[in-house]
Amino acid sequence: MTFKKIIGKIHLWLGLSSGLIVLFLAVTGCILAFEREIEDATQSYRFAEAQDKLPLAPSVIKQIADRQLPGKAVHSIGYETGRSTIAVYFGSEPEAYYYLVFLDPYAGKVLKVKDMSVDFFRVVIMGHYYLWLPPAIGQPIVASATLIFFLLMITGLILWWPRHKAALKQRFSVKWNARWRRVNYDMHNVFGFYMTWVAVFIAVTGLIMGFQWFSKSVYWVASGGKQVVEYHEVFSDTAKIAAWKGAPAIDQLWLKTRQDNPRFGGSVEMHPPANDKGVIEVAINPDTETYWRADYRYYDQHTLEEITVNHLYGRYRNTSVADKIIRMNYDVHVGAIGGIPGKSLAFCASLVAASLPVTGFLIWRGRNKKKGRA
Repeated sequence: MTFKKIIGKIHLWLGLSSGLIVLFLAVTGCILAFEREIEDATQSYRFAEAQDKLPLAPSVIKQIADRQLPGKAVHSIGYETGRSTIAVYFGSEPEAYYYLVFLDPYAGKVLKVKDMSVDFFRVVIMGHYYLWLPPAIGQPIVASATLIFFLLMITGLILWWPRHKAALKQRFSVKWNARWRRVNYDMHNVFGFYMTWVAVFIAVTGLIMGFQWFSKSVYWVASGGKQVVEYHEVFSDTAKIAAWKGAPAIDQLWLKTRQDNPRFGGSVEMHPPANDKGVIEVAINPDTETYWRADYRYYDQHTLEEITVNHLYGRYRNTSVADKIIRMNYDVHVGAIGGIPGKSLAFCASLVAASLPVTGFLIWRGRNKKKGRA
């Protein structure tokens, strides 16, 4: 058996074993590619006209939002120019919940209370990440299918490679006027070739999210042999609880953040402490279309002193090249790193990836029928 025939067998059985999951992940990836744009176009409560005055402070926003969801714990309060302020609530005990409260940042009017457990895009995301199974079960299945898809692209490129120059021309275009089986064969080969150069980034970033060993390996290579510092929680000094006086600490930090960034056009998220030991986290993002350049700062709630962290989710200026690669992983995965053109590429690559299990199955089925007739 020749080398290409062996690769063909591997390609076939990898495709048959993962085809349905790859099809599902690709279709849901298409749906999620323009999530933000679709939500902005259909959900007017996401916007609030900017005014020449300060928005309401986080403690005031929290009080208003808390009345909408009594007994629930606020996770963060987000501000963005021209948009409504969002109070995020989620927890897991005694039962899981996830809500967003949209408010006018100047008047404090509640615009929408959204239960994210029934939100369309949230449901799609849970399917894309976990196949709607418990994370401990669904996530390894999705990650394994992504790894198989990565191997399919490699074996597919080997099979695509022409034996001689005369066959090279046929590899770049579909012969649309041929019989449907030839058209189907060309679509699988040609579209698969063009898709691979984008989908390989989607697959690799998916593997970084899916497998810890893969993520740590990428970091090790990018950093020149260093180990990634895992995210770890930091705490306030409870011995100084009585030391704090004046306006709520989170409001003072929020005001200081605005004063330090008078022309800031991005977003600011304030994370209230969960208890006396918790810190106040401030996330400052200069680019609201992506996440990787955000500054994450942690403050003692009793003294307002900044607590320095050495993991990759600290101040952006302190991050290494390897830190930045891991930080931008999600933005690369969804194409947001390239703006609308990047998202369009991710959408098209996902669309073609969704077609490959179908066209591949038809090729396999057609060959089996030929063998049967013979």
